[in-house]
Order: sequence, then structure tokens, then C-alpha cells
Amino acid sequence: MLGENYISSNGLLTASFLLATPVAIGAATAHFVPTGRNWWRLVWAPFFAVMLFLVAALLFHLEGLICIIIIGPLYLVLAFFGAFAYSAIADLRNNRRDKTLVVAAFALLPFIAAPLENYFSNPNDFRRVENAVVINAPATVVWQHIIRVAPIPARDLGHSVIDDIGFPRPVEATLTREGVGGVRHATFERGVEFIETVDEWVPRQRLSFSIVPNTATIPPTTFDEHVIVGGKFFDVLRGTYELQPAGAGRTRLVLHSQQRLSTHLNWYAGLWTSYVMSEIQERILTVLQQRCEASRVNNSGRGA
Repeated sequence: MLGENYISSNGLLTASFLLATPVAIGAATAHFVPTGRNWWRLVWAPFFAVMLFLVAALLFHLEGLICIIIIGPLYLVLAFFGAFAYSAIADLRNNRRDKTLVVAAFALLPFIAAPLENYFSNPNDFRRVENAVVINAPATVVWQHIIRVAPIPARDLGHSVIDDIGFPRPVEATLTREGVGGVRHATFERGVEFIETVDEWVPRQRLSFSIVPNTATIPPTTFDEHVIVGGKFFDVLRGTYELQPAGAGRTRLVLHSQQRLSTHLNWYAGLWTSYVMSEIQERILTVLQQRCEASRVNNSGRGA
């Protein structure tokens, strides 16, 4: 009962259930597979057991698809470790009773770790993700394209893996007024909107803003609760565009953002959040590059 309550209130994105549970699964499957079938015992049995566990978590709505994809690789690695660890310990035992006690000890790991973890708050980890692109256009052209971003058709973004796992694509960014205090409304697909308040405005050089998700417009089904922006585990705090000279008529456009991670496994979660944020920023920069360079060509043509 304790384990069920802990899962339902905190999900699988806790150290106890991300680390101890797959180890226990690996040990249990190794225990029930005949000793002579080592490949099944140490590799294939843990693999199928983990896949069954993750599918069940998805079907019973313990986790969303995004979280299942994120925790899947870690679960597989630790399940293999659990199978090897159990095998190494159990092979030293000569009777079935001792081996049963060994696997029981592994099985109890998540239930022992879960209540202990409740005594420790999630640490905050602040991370910066930066992307850059060199645009064949002057800063005056680039500036006009970043302060407001016209609607982006899906075809202009191209395909990305993050589309397949359920992250909404960026759509547009509007601006209430130019200068410090102006508010950008950055919208994404499926009703996701971020309110970006400008606090640095240096024309043709730097645009920086705080970011707050507009929770009133985001449907509860858009994100899994563990990856929702502004939630308990993850938040995007700031965004900044910097324009740097890159030679005659060229501009280096830098986009960087600051995020907060609050999990007991920030080192692992950070690999995924950094990848996703970098992919989003890279796609936005690519669209801006194409638009700025096309705008420059069009203006040159009209001038001729």
C-alpha cells in the first residue's frame, strides 16, 4: 500500500523508483529463470520484464508517454545490473531458501527507499542551454525578425524526434509594445502559451525576457505532469537573444535560455531537458535564419 501511494503521488520520477525498482525487477527475473540459460537470465528476461512494466505504467496512467521514453533507457540498464548483481550473489548460495532471501531483499529495495526519500526535498539545479547560427543578413534585419516572430508553418520547422514524443511545435511570438516592459506572447501548438516580459532591450544587440507559462491556456492533457513547464519538476525561467557581428553584412544570432530542474536525479533529467530545449531553440533559429536571408534577398531585388 505504501508503494502504491508513493507512486500515485510522486510518479516514477523519483530516485527510489528510478533506481531501486529496475534493479529489483532485474533481480526478480533472474531469480525465476533457470540458471543454465544465462543469456535469458541476465539479458532477455530483464528486458521483457522492464518493457512489460513500462507498458503497464502507461496503460494505467501512472506515467505519460514522454516520461516512459525518458526513463526507459535508465530502467533497462539498471535492470541488467540487478540481474547480474543477483546472479553474482545467489550463485554463492547453495540452497533455494538462501536465494529466495536474496531476491526478497532486492524486491524490498524500492519500498525501503521510498519513505526515506520523502525526508529529502528535491534540489534545484539551474541550467543554461545555448544555440547559435550565423545569418547572412545585417543586425537591422535580424532584429526585426526576433522581436516578433510571424506564424511558423509546420513545414518550415521540418521533422524532429521531439515531435514524435509529444512536444508541441512553436507557432509564433507577438509583442505588445517595443522596449522594456513589452510583453511577448510565445505560442506553441495545442494551446501552450508563454508570457515573456522584456527586461532588456538593446536594439540590434540584445533582447532578454522572463518567461512564465500561461497555465490558464494549457490543457491538462498536453504534457505529462512531470515535464510540464512551470511545474514541480521543471521550469523555463528566461530567454535571451544576442546579436553579434560576424563579418560584412552577417550576424551571429545566439539564443540561450535558463531552466530549473527539481528532481533527485537532475543529472539524468538534465540530459533530456537540455536536449529538448536545444532542439526547440535550434529549430527556431533555423526558421529565423531562413526568413532573415530571404528578406535580405527580397529587399536587394527591390532596390535593384
